[in-house]
Amino acid sequence: MLERIHLSIVREVDRQGSLTAAASVLCLTQSALSHAMKKLELQLGTDIWLREGRNLRPTQAGSYLLAVANRVLPQLDLAEERIRQFAQGERGTLRIGMECHPCYQWLLKIVSPYLTQWPDVDVDVKQKFQFGGIGALFGYEIDMLVTPDPLYKPGLHFEPVFDYEQVLVVGKDHRLAGLPHVDADALTDEVLITYPVAIDRLDIYNMFLQPAGVTPKRHKTIETTDIMMQMVASGRGIAALPRWLVAEYAQKMDVTAVRLGPNGVAKQIFLGAREGDIEIDYLRAFIELARRSADSAQN
Repeated sequence: MLERIHLSIVREVDRQGSLTAAASVLCLTQSALSHAMKKLELQLGTDIWLREGRNLRPTQAGSYLLAVANRVLPQLDLAEERIRQFAQGERGTLRIGMECHPCYQWLLKIVSPYLTQWPDVDVDVKQKFQFGGIGALFGYEIDMLVTPDPLYKPGLHFEPVFDYEQVLVVGKDHRLAGLPHVDADALTDEVLITYPVAIDRLDIYNMFLQPAGVTPKRHKTIETTDIMMQMVASGRGIAALPRWLVAEYAQKMDVTAVRLGPNGVAKQIFLGAREGDIEIDYLRAFIELARRSADSAQN
């Protein structure tokens, strides 16, 4: 009764906003699409949409089907992809979602040796899940999530693979450069540059400034690490980044790291996956390689 095409139609109507546009995406005629859904509504005994002029509004049943479609269709797509890969003698594709701006440079150091060790596994890194990675894991859009802030939910498993220190980044001629550490009060007259992320997800705020009741003079956002570091080097502001990343940039730019508070701000990078997938050999191998690479870098 309920078939995959019905779920695809419900999802595309929601995405495209009309039957005509959905039919075009699905390579169907509008009449064929309408006929299929009308037949389903008769079989189910309820409407999927309420028609308001040219607009369609999902009924309670339609909203439920949309939720099912968004959950089930990615799993079916993944199953088909995996079966095709098996048929071609491949192990599969490890799809990694990034929920951490500066972690991309760290990840590249893991991907290269991993591809060498696992020649029959492809890697696809998706950066669009900057702060929606948990939903992407549950929705089977990715297989692994890189994050410094795991959310422990039933069905997900997270493992810490890399310890690091979050530090203040300043230009080498900045008044704070060379200090053993800075207190939060020292930032009241500073322009703080961060990634375009909600303040409650920024460590510099929730682990350093807010506990002290301090706000910077101005807060501005920049998307790319390179531009952010150039702004800091030119004296246009300060930033907070992992110490290992600052050390790399300090070799080519006039920037330096200063500890946040006398004890510093300790963080970890976690790799997360669905509990049912955590023991897949090539996924587990990536986690172990990431952990070994981190140990080597710190020794």
